[in-house]
Amino acid sequence: MATAVKSSAEPADCRARAEGMVDWFNKAVSNFHAVAEAKSRLTQAGYTELSERNEWKLEKGGKYFFSRNASALVAFAIGAKYEPGNGANMVGAHTDSPCLKLKPVSKTSSVGVEQIAVQTYGGGLWSTWFDRDLGVAGRVLVKQSDGTVSHRLVRIDKPICRIPMLAVHMERGSGTKLEINPENNLKAVLCSTAEATLNAKPDSGEESPDSGKTHANKAHHPGLVQAVAKELGVDASAIIDFELQLHDTQPSAIGGLYDEFIFAGRIDNLSSCFTSLEALLESTKAADSLADETGIRLIVHFDHEEVGSNSAPGAQGPLIVHTLRRVCALFASEGHADAYQRTIQNSFMISADCAHAVHPNYVGKHEANHRPLINGGVVLKHNANQRYATTSVGAYIFRECARLSGTPTQEFVVRQDSGCGSTIGPITASNVGVQTIDVGMPQWSMHSVRETMGSKDPEYCTRQLRTFFELGTAIVASVDADSEPPTKR
Repeated sequence: MATAVKSSAEPADCRARAEGMVDWFNKAVSNFHAVAEAKSRLTQAGYTELSERNEWKLEKGGKYFFSRNASALVAFAIGAKYEPGNGANMVGAHTDSPCLKLKPVSKTSSVGVEQIAVQTYGGGLWSTWFDRDLGVAGRVLVKQSDGTVSHRLVRIDKPICRIPMLAVHMERGSGTKLEINPENNLKAVLCSTAEATLNAKPDSGEESPDSGKTHANKAHHPGLVQAVAKELGVDASAIIDFELQLHDTQPSAIGGLYDEFIFAGRIDNLSSCFTSLEALLESTKAADSLADETGIRLIVHFDHEEVGSNSAPGAQGPLIVHTLRRVCALFASEGHADAYQRTIQNSFMISADCAHAVHPNYVGKHEANHRPLINGGVVLKHNANQRYATTSVGAYIFRECARLSGTPTQEFVVRQDSGCGSTIGPITASNVGVQTIDVGMPQWSMHSVRETMGSKDPEYCTRQLRTFFELGTAIVASVDADSEPPTKR
């Protein structure tokens, strides 16, 4: 059947992969930046960029990618022996993480202090955002001299703002721990009103201060707009609007006494975006890598998972359906009217999202027989109530990929007296109808501004996903969830 890709990981391999992931985190400061970085790496690897608005021309043995809303990405490679109705081996992840996003009108002030008003995005541990050195990053719309509008990415790594925590003395004697009201207590300090006045640009001379100004120049602090404009090398008047979020300016790093950890923001779930991208690129690097492939190798990095996935670039949207229908239609001919339906039933999706590692200070929060360890390998996530999409068939397929790649796996199920999160797994399984499994690298401090994962797990995960791409067609075909055992006579 299938043969192993490589023996178990060596320390040098783990170190190199961990360093690669740290570099990825430091570049992917927002969902937009993550997609831009992925597109750059795909282009360098010889993948061809497509546009959903234009006609596609695909070839067997070809490698392609496209983005949607600049915040979601699909990349795929078509086997040289692909035929309509053959399956796709897919890995899904998501580009978004809990964060603080600027409100449409973010300009606000209080007691001589200019502030940035924010919206909470997702279920973050908001207390961890206090007393951090914060910059801004995201997408900016800029009007060009010819009247067209360009999409630009910006990141300001200078700590231009901060959310100061209330002093412990102010809470002493209240009898309760500090409660955070997200509307009142998460506004970021930008500057003093006095300094803002001293550094204000001269008015343009218009009769009304707001006359002729863009939305951005009306809705946000002039100093902030100027800082964004300076970073982009444009005039502030050219900035129409933006989607910005606060980000921690402290770089990601490998840490721990023996370098066994990675400390970073956005580990959930940019770590899975990194390993799935690496696995796809490595599985298609060799000139003959697709020569015997009969299926499609595909990654999809959705947006908006942290807020329910209900969007065009989210898993609740038709992104996967649109992609596979389009591929099938381009290769199908007379007699292949059901190619898409057959493709779905021959396909397999790995939903890769971070898992909860057992916490040494809160061991009782984990079920006794399901305590994943940092650096213990990728976690298979189970839930009888379908908060995760894993089945025994899917678990076998993934464990087989782990065995062939010489890497460990772990199991997780939530305690019965505890709530369970969810992922894109059940959403994709129900929306698309594809067999799906939920896995993830273990981490601590999920949804904190600064999370922790193991420095060995990225290598384990990449090898398992690469094995899935290279050998998955044979592994998936070896087990049929709907087949019946032979009847004993």
